[in-house]
Amino acid sequence: MTVKNMYDIIVVGGGHAGVEAALASARLKNKTLLLVGNKKMIASMPCNPSIGGPAKGIIVREIDALGGEMAKATDKTLLQIKMLNVSKGPAVRALRAQSDKIQYPKYMQAVIEQQENLEVREIYVERLLLAGNEVTGVELENKEQIKAKIVIIASGTYLDSRILVGHKFWQSGPDNQRTTSKLSESLKEAGLKLIRLKTGTPPRIKKNTIDFSKTVEQPGDNRPLRFSETTNFEEIRPIEKQEKCYLTYTTEETHKIINDNLTSSSMYSGIIKGVGPRYCPSIEAKVVLFSDKKKHQVFLEPESLEIDEIYVQGLSTSLPHELQIEMVHTVPGLEKAEIAKYAYAIEYDAIDPLQLKATLESKSIKNLFFAGQVNGTSGYEEAACQGLIAGINASLKLAGKEPLILRRDEAYIGVLIDDIITKGVEDPYRLLTSRAEFRLLLRHDNAEERLIKRGYEIGLISEERYQKFLLQRQKIEELKGLLEEIMVYPKNEVNDYLLANGKAIINEKITGKEFLRRPEINFDDIEFVIKNKIPYSFDVKEQVTIEVKYEGYIKKEYKEAKKMAAMETRKIPEGIDYNKITNLAIEAKEKLEKIRPATIAQASRISGVNPSDITILLVYLEGYRE
Repeated sequence: MTVKNMYDIIVVGGGHAGVEAALASARLKNKTLLLVGNKKMIASMPCNPSIGGPAKGIIVREIDALGGEMAKATDKTLLQIKMLNVSKGPAVRALRAQSDKIQYPKYMQAVIEQQENLEVREIYVERLLLAGNEVTGVELENKEQIKAKIVIIASGTYLDSRILVGHKFWQSGPDNQRTTSKLSESLKEAGLKLIRLKTGTPPRIKKNTIDFSKTVEQPGDNRPLRFSETTNFEEIRPIEKQEKCYLTYTTEETHKIINDNLTSSSMYSGIIKGVGPRYCPSIEAKVVLFSDKKKHQVFLEPESLEIDEIYVQGLSTSLPHELQIEMVHTVPGLEKAEIAKYAYAIEYDAIDPLQLKATLESKSIKNLFFAGQVNGTSGYEEAACQGLIAGINASLKLAGKEPLILRRDEAYIGVLIDDIITKGVEDPYRLLTSRAEFRLLLRHDNAEERLIKRGYEIGLISEERYQKFLLQRQKIEELKGLLEEIMVYPKNEVNDYLLANGKAIINEKITGKEFLRRPEINFDDIEFVIKNKIPYSFDVKEQVTIEVKYEGYIKKEYKEAKKMAAMETRKIPEGIDYNKITNLAIEAKEKLEKIRPATIAQASRISGVNPSDITILLVYLEGYRE
């Protein structure tokens, strides 16, 4: 049995979580080993090659502000980009890009190959090496043992996974890649609780067999947009070269085929044990759960410029191949479509995330971290941010520094991690704006303001980039000051212009800031009334517009967040025995013992722990001695 040299950090799995974890570790000067099943599948996109969307797009911006790679990769490889919810408030606006599924992994693979301190090996891990309750490395399928100070498991949906189509199933990971059951067994032997989950993917259609005249075009945005602040707008694919997406719908005939053949679906035949994603259900689930709806949206989205395949978002299914063909042909525009790849469901093992600390380290096994879909989440973005946090916290632990734990009012990443480690998961967790109680503070436009200082202090943001951010912030404050100095007068010329553009007139002298605070007013209006161009960039003007228009609401949320922050700083001792606290409700004792929250704030968010229980806990802590 061979024992290899000691690494600082071993990362198991090369998906979106593993990539970010390995890059963060290596960039923070740790000797890092990334173990993958197939080098060509590093950062692959087995489902929709899209990045972003509601809440998810903001997470990508947060990853960028902390020094991660996903935003840069998306900007470099996108086929289309647009800002969603532009007509709504800034709290729900988010970028979404359709990436090239061939070029995105190539970009990430090139970054990994060039990264110092990072070695990649193509081999499967079979078990953890443990010394008591501490991980010391991994054993590979060739029985070689590799030692490490810290191990990060980012195995995605590859743990004892199986593909399901109709009544058939076989052991496999996504895209017909190998799966592993030995690592699942090793995790169980180490005392970790595993759960069984399910996800799926729709068919891919040959583009040249689609009648797009029966669909509705969904173009990208014709304005400067980017995920990463390091990307020059000139590098973004121009609108005239961006690919279009298309919208169509299921029909009553589609629904009839599904209803008539439910027992042929893996999901309804009884062979699936895992719980599927609630917020991205199969078409069978949508037809059954929303039986009153006569149609459901279906988006036709490009996968790559290098392959003639269209992703059929909205038709995820586990029906047999012959029924998939029938179903697809009932959708307008797809009557003569040829299927390039059939849809399937995939079932896999994940760990119960209630077993994790806020750092993503295991509570029971020292120096063992978990990140990504293995933690019960869904989505590339959710996986990538966990990988980044796990890589950062593993590095900080090795350096003897305080961990990075993002608050719920500080980042969507903080919301995600707090949710899964406090509430657990019953189905694959998807991040939604509705999960954040302070979503006006967690906007697309202010991700850098919230997090770049953290990334800089950790060492993942360069001095040059940080100084550039400080200069940008200075310009924002300058422009806000300028608005205080600008005066807008109720002249006939001004009011005539406002009326002509369907905007309310002004009756008294007001400052530029007061003028901009009006919902319908923008910087074009201010420039017209002052007869001068305001020499600041689009980004600066957009940031100032949001901060001015929503100033009152933002201040109110900051005030509420400050109250919660006081509870976040109130730590709960690790060794506390909740069974010794008299008057604490039985359910509260059980939940607190199981989850073992780190702070009073986290304890207050546990289902079954009531305000009265928190009061009793606070009183007990006043006299607590370890």
